[in-house]
Amino acid sequence: MPERTDLAALITGHSAVIEMINSGDAGLPVLTQLLRVARAAVGAASVAFVEFAPTGGRVIAASGNAKWMIGRPLPASDPVTVCLLAGPRVRQIRVDHLPGQLAGELAARGLRRMIGARAEIGGLTVGSLHALYADGEDAADPEGQAVLGYVAACIAHMYGDQSGLPVHGDGPVVAALADGLAVVDREGHVRLWNPAAAQVTGRSSAEALNRPLPFPLPPSGQVLDHQMPDGRWLRITSGELAGPGTQRVVTFRDITDQQRRDSERDLFVAVTSHELRTPVTVIKGYADTLTDHWESLTDTDRRQAARIIGQRANELARLIDRLLSSAIDGRPGGEPAVPFDLGEALRATVPDLPADLRHRLVLDLPADLPKALGDRHSMATVLTELGTNAAKYSPPESPIEVTAGTDGQTVLFRVSDRGIGIRPEHVERAFDRFWQGESGDRRGYPGAGLGLYLVRRIVEQQNGWVSLRPRNGGGTVAEVRLPRG
Repeated sequence: MPERTDLAALITGHSAVIEMINSGDAGLPVLTQLLRVARAAVGAASVAFVEFAPTGGRVIAASGNAKWMIGRPLPASDPVTVCLLAGPRVRQIRVDHLPGQLAGELAARGLRRMIGARAEIGGLTVGSLHALYADGEDAADPEGQAVLGYVAACIAHMYGDQSGLPVHGDGPVVAALADGLAVVDREGHVRLWNPAAAQVTGRSSAEALNRPLPFPLPPSGQVLDHQMPDGRWLRITSGELAGPGTQRVVTFRDITDQQRRDSERDLFVAVTSHELRTPVTVIKGYADTLTDHWESLTDTDRRQAARIIGQRANELARLIDRLLSSAIDGRPGGEPAVPFDLGEALRATVPDLPADLRHRLVLDLPADLPKALGDRHSMATVLTELGTNAAKYSPPESPIEVTAGTDGQTVLFRVSDRGIGIRPEHVERAFDRFWQGESGDRRGYPGAGLGLYLVRRIVEQQNGWVSLRPRNGGGTVAEVRLPRG
């Protein structure tokens, strides 16, 4: 390495870069040339540039004996990256003092010292420039460090101009990482707090810096799932950061949606296993009775057993249909919306309903009802689910009324029961998947909690809507509205 930074090499090389830009070159060719200029000016064994995206960093360009690094991912939590983020914009780092896989790979190749410079736009880091030095070489002097800072600023300017950069379409910036990133000192006080940390926790940098973390710190190398006071869940990891003064790097992300999905999955398994087991057990019991005691049973007993087997088989089929429908996106049946006779579609559904429900329905459907716009075949599912729900929460043999009408813009029908009713605060929650009600009386009713969820999905896929409300005099009214055809 020359005793001093080769400023002549910098000026000559930068002039060549300017000529490339003036000739229309951009992106990686210009960036690679800038790295060659930087390497020649500061006498490094190699120079590499890491671009940061929301998923982490990746080496996108390198010169000298670091070309093997091109394409290598570099997580934001890697100790090499954290050193750059936690310190001055340009700093010297002893690679062989850092933990982590990349530091080990560099040290194994004899690259034990590094000058790092952040490329920033408006205080946001878009990448980092790394000048690496082999054993026996002196790292850059203050002038060389200033040169690297200047080159990093030139690269940041290229990102600002969007002249072929970023290379990756999801965009740069450690500041925009989905994972929150923090560095804490030995007392547990925050020394680095990236913008994603502020977004994940709701605490700005001013509120977080020099204060304890707002959540527990897991042991190094371990993972902790922690629920925040506002109900959100964070997945937290930490690791030791070598160097003067023991520091720890902490990464965390919001896993609330994942926790919700896991909870729904567990509930789905528990509910469906129970709901499937009930009809299957009954069907098997009566089938065994017919098989083992056919001769001793009267004709009436046989007919009764066959009738119950048929009822339970129908229940099982409806449950399976609901489970499949809740797992498949798209309009049921995949049919385009067309005008159809809503009254005729509802009347045609009634003969296929279970006998106990069919006998309770009271239809009042005008003959001159305008056509609705949607999927006629899906109305069978809608009426079946609304009717079944009404029957479940109302006294046996009490009537379930089905009426229809229009307001000029929509065509509607209502299913009204005389049951236990619904509390106003539950009229929306009742459409949630698996929701069975919070009051003790509702918990005694069977069901997977999928019926109303499916009804809303089906209706809204047809640009309609569905609602519940308490019925005057007791009970519940479910109202479905579809666009007028």
